Amino acid sequence: MAELNEEYIAKMEDVLETYEQPYDPKEPVVCLDEKPVTLHADVRPASPAAPGREARQDNEYERRGTANVFCAVEPKAGRHFTYPTPDRSAVEFAQVAFDLATRYPEAETIHLVMDNLNIHRRKSLTDLLGEEISAAKSGTDSPFTTHPPTAAGSTRRKSKSASSPGNASAPGEFLT
Repeated sequence: MAELNEEYIAKMEDVLETYEQPYDPKEPVVCLDEKPVTLHADVRPASPAAPGREARQDNEYERRGTANVFCAVEPKAGRHFTYPTPDRSAVEFAQVAFDLATRYPEAETIHLVMDNLNIHRRKSLTDLLGEEISAAKSGTDSPFTTHPPTAAGSTRRKSKSASSPGNASAPGEFLT
């Protein structure tokens, strides 16, 4: 754990203040994280249930590689989105951020809370969408505050969403 200095505490308080805000559909608070997963295949077929006997599945499996799952949760609205991806790359992250922006067409500001993973940057979006699109409406060099890398849980990122789902410039406001 990081040293609990003034900067660390101030940034964690910023995240807590974000979570304490009353629900506002025009300013949703969305938490985003990712998790690597191992893909398994059955070695033997499962036995279906029969009268007087439960279904059976062998514990042995064949490893079939790895994948990643991005999960976005808007706790106060009870919404969640999962995005299985082949890996945890900057391109995959940019695609997820873009999709999230399209899911909030009525939002004026999206408070995106995430950790400090190296792919959570504007560069991820510019590499995918181009500089003009990703920076089109950000208005500042740094529209969010960041937490020390060891602040388990999160970075608050503020962004404006598109006024319509088809507006490709919306995701550019998620990151710097």
